[in-house]
Amino acid sequence: MIRSFRLPARTCAIASLALAALTPALSFAQATGKIVLRVADQFPLTHFMPRYAIKPWMEAVTKATNGEVQFEHYPAEQLGKAKDLLSVVQNGVADAVLFAPSYASDKMPLTAALELPGLFDSSCKGAQAFAKLAAPEGILGRQEYAPNGVRVLFAAVYPPYQMVSAKRSIATLKDVDGMKLRVLGGAMDLTVRRMGGVPVRMASTEAFEAISRGTLDGAIFSYGVTANYNIPTKFATAGMGFGSAAAVFIVSENRWKQWPEHVRKAMTDAGVQAAASLCAGMDKEEAADQEKLRAKGVSIVRWSEADLAALSQLLGQVANDWAVELDKRGKPGSEVLKAVLAARDGR
Repeated sequence: MIRSFRLPARTCAIASLALAALTPALSFAQATGKIVLRVADQFPLTHFMPRYAIKPWMEAVTKATNGEVQFEHYPAEQLGKAKDLLSVVQNGVADAVLFAPSYASDKMPLTAALELPGLFDSSCKGAQAFAKLAAPEGILGRQEYAPNGVRVLFAAVYPPYQMVSAKRSIATLKDVDGMKLRVLGGAMDLTVRRMGGVPVRMASTEAFEAISRGTLDGAIFSYGVTANYNIPTKFATAGMGFGSAAAVFIVSENRWKQWPEHVRKAMTDAGVQAAASLCAGMDKEEAADQEKLRAKGVSIVRWSEADLAALSQLLGQVANDWAVELDKRGKPGSEVLKAVLAARDGR
């Protein structure tokens, strides 16, 4: 069951759901013969995340369990803001959520390695590497997700991000100097700083208003996010790759242990299918979304060879800077970066 309406009183709804979450899932299943789970995310139903991944995942699990497992879907931040969805699943308000770890970079800083510039040229290449790292036995599974009490059912990396601007020309590298640009988190923050811009960390759902008001000059986004969120845009780059964004579909480890083995298997198998469907869909739509922007009058700009060479030199140190910064904080930044590169190269 997909509930696409917006809750009239979010606070009351969350409080009620939190109270309901105190009842163990298995007790409910024993009483009714059904396991009804709540799934939450930040996106409207028209976004590719629900279309290619979340909805198919729910349908596949229900089918594999012969209707034993059913779902209530709360899209569009109905159960919490994008940045709060980790706590939503940890607290049992939802049973599964789609979450961008960089929204909680204090708790999940290592996943940002997947967001470094120049790592992947497609969503599917990024997702294949991410799946290895995010598995329970992978370095991110052990170092990042298990300590936060969650398990990854599928992981995603967006297609390489471009730069979009509401008004200012971004025809050259010099144009970026001083621009206030929305970024997702730490890796993208370093990228923008290297170019002379001013990074502003913000959820994608808040970017429209900030750019419309002129609080920001633009953003580092994929074409799909820019088009789907109607981000005010006059200029957009092409062929760059200023990093990307990573997302994980997670359940709490406590809930995972409550579910029967056949349910866990159905969820795992459906996760593999959802990851493949999602990355293929995002890669397919990226070119179409660029054309959508062009049709709206957005100027698609390509930098000169000289600017591209200068950019490559600037960004060449971002990965090392990121890893060293994490190492200094007592986190295995260099180890994770090495693992990401190995996974990318099939090693």
